[in-house]
Amino acid sequence: MSPRVRPGRPGRNARGAAALVVTALILGAGLAALCLGTPVVPPTDLPGLLTGGGDDPRVAVVVGQLRLPRVVLALLAGACLGAAGLVLQEALRNPLAVPEMLGVSAGAALGVAVPLVLSLSLPALLVPSLALVGAALGGALTLAAAGFGRSPSAVLLTGAAVTAALQAALLVVMVMADQLSLQIIYRYLLGSLSARTWEHVGGVWPWLVLAVPALVLCAPVLSVLRLGDDDASALGVRVRRARLMALGVVVVLIAPVVAVCGPVAWVGFLAPQIARRLDPTGHAVRWLPWSIAWGAAIVLVADLPARLALAPVETPVGAWTALVGVPVGLLLLRSGRGSERRRTGPVPRKDGPPGTVPLPRVPAEAVRDTSREETR
Repeated sequence: MSPRVRPGRPGRNARGAAALVVTALILGAGLAALCLGTPVVPPTDLPGLLTGGGDDPRVAVVVGQLRLPRVVLALLAGACLGAAGLVLQEALRNPLAVPEMLGVSAGAALGVAVPLVLSLSLPALLVPSLALVGAALGGALTLAAAGFGRSPSAVLLTGAAVTAALQAALLVVMVMADQLSLQIIYRYLLGSLSARTWEHVGGVWPWLVLAVPALVLCAPVLSVLRLGDDDASALGVRVRRARLMALGVVVVLIAPVVAVCGPVAWVGFLAPQIARRLDPTGHAVRWLPWSIAWGAAIVLVADLPARLALAPVETPVGAWTALVGVPVGLLLLRSGRGSERRRTGPVPRKDGPPGTVPLPRVPAEAVRDTSREETR
């Protein structure tokens, strides 16, 4: 008697291995971020330094007030970007939908750059609010031009046009800036975690706490929107309202990250792709934790070469995420389509559209005989 095969077990094993991998990446990258640099800190000295002890108080300040908040901010920013990317891609049913192409990131960047050029002295806690206003205006302009979410493809194409317009406005603002402000804006637009402290962390985590309940409520609706607008409407979902709600969640997630770190590119594209590859038959509720975890790991790992590759000069973390995220994401898209074709197999087209049952062919002699009987 042949043993019974359980088809679900390999998937659970793969997800367990992926959980170990992403946990090891986060722990290893976090430990390296705390230990490497100038000065180099042995891992055995970290507990004493993080609790305020240690022989040299300057090293304790470097580890506890500079490196540790940078690690925490990288994790928070990556988690927000990964979640926002998945929400957008599922709401618009397009794996290429990212915040950078929908006017959200460009609007938030414009909201931060204008006060900087005008030399307005604002408190640090007010900067995320300006980014939130800019992101909301960019997203609202995209939806208004696209008919408030009637068509997902129209939203994506209109968002690309709105992003180009906002970036042009940002270039006009940069022309008006002096040399110092121009350098600050340039580094900010590439996305950077340099010189970030606990004050900057305080500008991100309250918005993330605010967005968590919205994500919990939004994820099941996204799974229904994936079926299509007609099927989702038949199941009782108000499609346009759900799409507007999804964009509102994305604004709350993206705006504080862009305000503090700048637009860190392509994390919202790459993290959901990895999440789908780990569970190809899943849905948004199951993909959301994976997208959050991989987004956090990507930003934290990318910050290591940004800080250490050309030391003592720091490079923007957004340059590294774009450099690695674009080719890896395209490879994941290509391999995902190939595996889907192998899983579904070729679809016959000569007998009708996909999913239809071919009708039996009636011989021509039977048709002729029937016509003769009718004439008689």
